[in-house]
Amino acid sequence: MSVQEHATKFDSEHFLKTLTQKPGVYQMYDSRGVCIYVGKARNLKKRVSSYFNKLDNDAKKMLMLSHLHHIDTLVTHTEGEALLLENQLIKQLKPRYNICLRDDKSYPHIYLSSQQDFPKLSFHRGAKKQQGRYFGPYPSVGAVRDSLSVLQKIFPVRQCDDSYYKNRSRPCLQHQIKRCTAPCVGLISKQDYADDVEHTVMFLEGKNTQLINGLVTKMETAAETLSFEKAAQYRDQISQLRKVMERQYVSGKDGDIDVIACELEQDISCVQVFYIRNGQHLGNRTFFPKMPSDKTREEVLSAFVLQFYLDKKLPKAIVLSHELIEQELTQQVLNDKAGRKIAIIHKPRSKRARWLNMAKNNTSLALKQKLESRENTRDRLSKLAELLFLKGEIKRMECFDISHLQGDQTVASCVVLDEHGPLKSDYRRFNIAGVQAGDDYAALAQAVSRRFIRAKNLEHTPPDLLIIDGGKGQVVAVQQALKEIDYLNVMVIGISKGSDRKVGMEKIYCGTNGRLLILSADEPALLVVQQIRDEAHRFAISGHRQQRGKLKKKSTLEEIDGLGPKRRQILLKQFGGLREIRTAGLDDLRTVKGINRALAERVYDFFHDGGGV
Repeated sequence: MSVQEHATKFDSEHFLKTLTQKPGVYQMYDSRGVCIYVGKARNLKKRVSSYFNKLDNDAKKMLMLSHLHHIDTLVTHTEGEALLLENQLIKQLKPRYNICLRDDKSYPHIYLSSQQDFPKLSFHRGAKKQQGRYFGPYPSVGAVRDSLSVLQKIFPVRQCDDSYYKNRSRPCLQHQIKRCTAPCVGLISKQDYADDVEHTVMFLEGKNTQLINGLVTKMETAAETLSFEKAAQYRDQISQLRKVMERQYVSGKDGDIDVIACELEQDISCVQVFYIRNGQHLGNRTFFPKMPSDKTREEVLSAFVLQFYLDKKLPKAIVLSHELIEQELTQQVLNDKAGRKIAIIHKPRSKRARWLNMAKNNTSLALKQKLESRENTRDRLSKLAELLFLKGEIKRMECFDISHLQGDQTVASCVVLDEHGPLKSDYRRFNIAGVQAGDDYAALAQAVSRRFIRAKNLEHTPPDLLIIDGGKGQVVAVQQALKEIDYLNVMVIGISKGSDRKVGMEKIYCGTNGRLLILSADEPALLVVQQIRDEAHRFAISGHRQQRGKLKKKSTLEEIDGLGPKRRQILLKQFGGLREIRTAGLDDLRTVKGINRALAERVYDFFHDGGGV
């Protein structure tokens, strides 16, 4: 079958007649209006035409074109602009057939305030709106916490909140354990504190050798002037700094460098980024970009670099494990973004080569662990299919769970697992309405119906196995719900704990034939079912907590007619809390100033007639 015959929904011949030959970006969409691919071109007409070449029988390309409904284009001034826009759109739209970086978290920094007489040092994440200095970025919150802990022991610059600092009348515990010099109560001069701040900045900038030399000079001066206590303090700081420098795996004077290594095996890609700031290794982060099959390491790395630096500050140099596919064009785009030249190196020497080898080794190890985990999951899914007498493989499972508080604020969760592990982007929550409080059967039926109506309309990939957290009753309710929407091509099973509620004594009820399986605790198939059941339970509980948290912002007392803000406040102060008001008697309520008999009765009735559970 030719490409033209395969892509019957799209009139390529008519579209190509009007297509420009200028540089730009093209976006391919399916019939639902979902973007499935984004590409850039120096010549749009020439590039898009290549997809409809009669002699090209590439199976993956034909599969993508079989879903094609229409193409949108956006003309740019240069190919560099097109490359940047392409990666912005890929990161935003996450098309199915592109290599996508799935990480949008902002990176943490260490923040030093500069507008105060006694500046504070603190953790920071987000927009840099406050006046002061920001050090980083750090690869993780843990790396920031570790650095702050080390600094607190060596140079005790305060790390407390300003509100806490301004309201102290005596030193806090941090001063007692010698991790703060108590500027809040004037136990250190402004000059001595400024010295500690200066030393902190030098440490964060990686000027450890210069810092130690300066401390040695101060120690000798203090000893000569017979200030032995001060000299001992400098000595201890030097000793601690030496230990920190010994723990640093790499150090030097090479400035800010990112070392990025990519490894690829089977259909999984792994990218690790090592952060070198001011010559010090601050840690690393691991990424597993979503990618179509048959991509090369160069292609994955090229897509990763552009998406990764779209919204991040660029270092002075980037060391890469492989050469980028469009190195010169990428170099130009990154230079324009940074407003300076960025060194992109893929054949480093000396110390940078050692950093790259370290990154490569760690990337290979991370990928190996990922593959082993996937193989374990595959084996478990295969064993589960065998136990359930399924004809085909289990490539995708969905599990539903219900969470509520005594019947209120009911939330259903749906989590998804495949051979790669949890698919968190496909997780869903359903707020349940219109069912009787505590009716888990009806709640499950409603959630499953809503989910599988969409699966029936091809709005998402249907599972090979549907798991319910519950027993026979829940499974029967779900099967009836599926029958009502005429969706019968999925097997439903329920997993429930035994009467003693012990993990490892679960029972699996098969909805198709009513068979009951009791699996041993070390059965691999049970492990994968427990995994998805526990994940569904966690996801449901977290959703329920979010919903309950919103309700908590509104006081229960606000629902009582005639009880205004002042009287609510008086009641809470007089009784000490909502629990005490709930258990108070009529006479107790009437003793409160401003609460007459009628209002006391309304408060009492509200809590004792089921209103304020």
